[in-house]
Amino acid sequence: MGSEGPSPVTVHVTGFGKFHGVADNPTETIVGNLTDYMKKRGMPKGLILGSCSILDSAGQGAIVPLYQTLQAALRGGDSESSNSRRVIWVHFGVKSDATMFAIENQAVNEATFRCPDEMGWQPQKLPIVPADGAISRKRETSLPVEEMTKVLAEMGYEVMTSHDADRFVCNYVYYHSLRFAEQNDLRSLFVHVPLFLTIDEETQMQFAASLLELLASLY
Repeated sequence: MGSEGPSPVTVHVTGFGKFHGVADNPTETIVGNLTDYMKKRGMPKGLILGSCSILDSAGQGAIVPLYQTLQAALRGGDSESSNSRRVIWVHFGVKSDATMFAIENQAVNEATFRCPDEMGWQPQKLPIVPADGAISRKRETSLPVEEMTKVLAEMGYEVMTSHDADRFVCNYVYYHSLRFAEQNDLRSLFVHVPLFLTIDEETQMQFAASLLELLASLY
């Protein structure tokens, strides 16, 4: 059988539910509506939209479902060779004081929650993965964040590259995801979005769709 070109990119997406100070989390809306939105927009060639999951806004509470979905995606590629499995995880989180989108380049092995999460947990200077050593340990995404930011900005979006995902639940989830991705030859990305009061829902849906289309073209 001859070569049929590169296999499609499968993108799995997560968002978060409500948390302290944000009763209506925009990422829950974005992720919940993304499948229908992409169908109406037209799924680009080379992109498969996989699972769209909502995680609890709690460090330890989010990890079990996170790993369940990460492992499910991995099992879904078992029938394919490792060379043809092209999987990206995209995690959306809200930053209530943000004025633009932020594509996060890295996560840090430190949990220092500024307030209790939705399960009442408020760690201070704890390593997210003790086996990884010091809380200063960083993991970076293997995706070309600077290039992606430039392309999205040229499309007209207010977007920046960030090197600090904070030390709250978003960073906690991203660190675990980056670690899993590195161990399994996958890709992971975290994107912070503003509230809908700052950037309206339709624009944020368009941004999410443009991001997925860009990922399919890059990877």
